[in-house]
Order: sequence, then structure tokens, then C-alpha cells
Amino acid sequence: MLTETPLSNRRREPVRTCVACRLEAGKSGLVRIVRRADGSAAVDRTGHASGRGAYVHALEACIEIARKRRALERSLKAVVSPELWSEVIGSPG
Repeated sequence: MLTETPLSNRRREPVRTCVACRLEAGKSGLVRIVRRADGSAAVDRTGHASGRGAYVHALEACIEIARKRRALERSLKAVVSPELWSEVIGSPG
């Protein structure tokens, strides 16, 4: 016999918005980019690094939109290097 847990006991996943396509998704379905204290941007694999963060889907279409619109630069108020873009493409999300 299966027992259902009450809705109040279920842990809800935080919802975040992709800076490129503006669609909401669960936090685990997005890649977090964080601005470090020195002003550089980096991929935050843990999702808990301190600093201003922005989320993007790890899909090439979303990454290309974010690159063209400079969405990460605008959200983070930091320069995003070309190496970071290639790292985002390879990140699971």
C-alpha cells in the first residue's frame, strides 16, 4: 500500500527565471552564473555561491539569445568572458 505525503510536507523546488527566454523553471533546470567580488563572472555549480546571480537554461538557443542581448552582462553588471559562454554550454542544467 502506497501512502501519499501531505502537500504541506513536500519540499517545493525554488522557481527562477531564465534571463534569455524569460521562462520560469525549477532552480535545478537552470545554470547559475554569479558575479564574484572582483567583478568577474563565473559558473556557480553549487547554486550557493555568494554574489549577484543570474540563471540561464543550458540550451544553445537560450545561451545564444543571452549572448546577443547581453542579458547576463546586464543582469550581473559584469563582463562575461567568451570562456564562460563555452563553460555554460557544457554545464548540466
